[in-house]
Amino acid sequence: MAAYLEGVYWDLDGTIANTELEGHLPAFNYAFNDYGIDWNWDINKYIYLLRINGGKNRIAYYAKLNDADLSDDLITKIHEKKQLHYLEFIKNNCINFKTGVFRLINELHKKNIRQFIVTSSSRIQVNLLIEYLFNGFNPFEFIISSEDVELKKPNPLPYLKAIQLSGINKNNSIVFEDSNPGLKSSLAANLPTIFVPSNIPIVLEENIKLDCILDSLGDENIVANVIKGPKLKKSYVDYNFLSDYLVSFSNAKN
Repeated sequence: MAAYLEGVYWDLDGTIANTELEGHLPAFNYAFNDYGIDWNWDINKYIYLLRINGGKNRIAYYAKLNDADLSDDLITKIHEKKQLHYLEFIKNNCINFKTGVFRLINELHKKNIRQFIVTSSSRIQVNLLIEYLFNGFNPFEFIISSEDVELKKPNPLPYLKAIQLSGINKNNSIVFEDSNPGLKSSLAANLPTIFVPSNIPIVLEENIKLDCILDSLGDENIVANVIKGPKLKKSYVDYNFLSDYLVSFSNAKN
């Protein structure tokens, strides 16, 4: 029996929208300034720090790197302030969809394909971003956020929990991811995974074996390029491309 598409699991930051450089980075710097901490992360420094998953962990790591004695309580307060600044960036429409994302989500919604978000972001951030980006339309059945799992990506637990909740067979599922931790998480959960990079350059870790890589989802004005995977019949990724990918993924396994 041929594999068919039943569910799509979306990562959020860098996959649905480019949020790191547009929202998270300036929010960190605003929070440092609020607490009189003489740190200013530039883009290169932040990209380096993204190897550390979780905002509080990132602050703690950088403090240790710079021999700065920050208590756990202060790190928590800085992170809370950072969250508030990030939410303001969302409200001020500083963050937009990546190319082709809304178009594809809308097409899948119309075809009754179930869709979910699996992210390391906090629920308040996710809810607000969805509210502002989708303007009241929420195509997602549920969200797995940082509060919902004990272990975050690159651990497979977030995706394993999502699979359990959805009840969808792994072979009828597709994940969209943009980062090494996210890819390691979904692949460890044995889910068919499509890698679409964000605007942050990354080098894929050697142990990450992918069978589908795109430069974007594309739209009618911006052509998507398949670096690895099935051929596109249109200039952009659509339901038919995802179905073709699942069939090729299933055939390769059997």
